[in-house]
Amino acid sequence: MTPDSRAPLGCDCTVPQALASQVSRRRFLAAAATGLAATAMRPLWTPQATAAPTPADASETLVTQLYKSMSDTQRAAVCFDFDHPLRDKVDNNWMITKKSLRDVLSPDQQDLVRQIYRGLHRPEFAERAMQQAIHDSENKGFEGGTSIALFGQPGTGKFEFVLTGRHITRRCDGDSVQGVAFGGPIFYGHQAGDKDREPADHPGNVFWYQSQRANQVFQALDGKQRQLALIDASGRPEMASDTVKLTGKKAGLQGIPVSELSQDQRALVRQVMDDLLAPFRKPDADEAMKLVDAGGLENLHLAYFKQQDLGNDGVWDVWQLEGPDMFWYFRGYPHVHCWAHIRQPSA
Repeated sequence: MTPDSRAPLGCDCTVPQALASQVSRRRFLAAAATGLAATAMRPLWTPQATAAPTPADASETLVTQLYKSMSDTQRAAVCFDFDHPLRDKVDNNWMITKKSLRDVLSPDQQDLVRQIYRGLHRPEFAERAMQQAIHDSENKGFEGGTSIALFGQPGTGKFEFVLTGRHITRRCDGDSVQGVAFGGPIFYGHQAGDKDREPADHPGNVFWYQSQRANQVFQALDGKQRQLALIDASGRPEMASDTVKLTGKKAGLQGIPVSELSQDQRALVRQVMDDLLAPFRKPDADEAMKLVDAGGLENLHLAYFKQQDLGNDGVWDVWQLEGPDMFWYFRGYPHVHCWAHIRQPSA
């Protein structure tokens, strides 16, 4: 990876971007604490009421082009009915059709998939998202380390493209899957460097800036609030699609309810959501925030997990935001895994 690709991505954070790799984690906390007031005053995410991907968006158009270019043999390998149960699956390291892009697609078709994947991210993040996929492919490259499946047919209102690999489950649906952000649950992650366990400050990890923001919220909590937020346990086990299973519950969730936070503290939680959505293209991010707002930010619970603290320094590597219809789990131990599932309120 290039030096630039190792910096935090897609993030308009108050914390300087170079901070994670240039200073200790304790110095980061001190710096973050001085920036709380300014952070709380930042403009908040205000998605349009009609925000959602459409069949005319760039990635959807390319998916249609890819589908039309396929031979019968290729379609037999990667195309399924829209309601096939495989469409709803998510995992942290898997090949959805067991065959890589290189095994199924021509070079031109492989390039289309590259363009689709880049288009699912914001322009300022797209190249680093591609570098993360290549880096984490275990020397297989993007074409050898990822796999696709297509569900349904373009133009019917029921069509979804899913790309998977190591640290990847991404979707492109043109809002065929209504009432669900990203077209369904997604996974993203990164193992920076060559070792499975990253150093405590996660140098070079493209998603660590998200955890920096979440730790900024923790520093803004008072003693009683921290007792509610900090769980003396490990985070939830990773069990493929069950990892992001939604409970529908407003009470009894782990951590501190956002409803018990002050206005300034809630503004910081809002900034966490901004940073979580920052890598992704605007229609997906807008739809996700619209659904979160519909369910009520105050109905989310924020939890930090004490027993997976790299460096034992009180900078929490594992944390989550959970509500009745939303779950976002950041597991920064031993490297970064992130699981997300957001749907419209069920009641």
